[in-house]
Amino acid sequence: MDDRKVLLNRVRICDFVLQEIALFLDNNPQNKEALECYQKYLDMQREAREMYVKRYGPLTHTDFAGGNRWNWIDGPWPWELDEEA
Repeated sequence: MDDRKVLLNRVRICDFVLQEIALFLDNNPQNKEALECYQKYLDMQREAREMYVKRYGPLTHTDFAGGNRWNWIDGPWPWELDEEA
């Protein structure tokens, strides 16, 4: 698996885990272990996302870094890389 797919999978895994922990925290907002776990995965997601965007371009339109060109439309789109899915 190339580096691009590894980073994209890391972002996806972190996004999934964050969503699941957020659902748990909705019902258990004082759970310190879950809060720590959420923070850990949030940090990992931010790092992986920043690395991906820096190397390969935006994952979503909110990753637009400014400039004189809208680079969100440049391909390939992240989901076009996913041959195994």
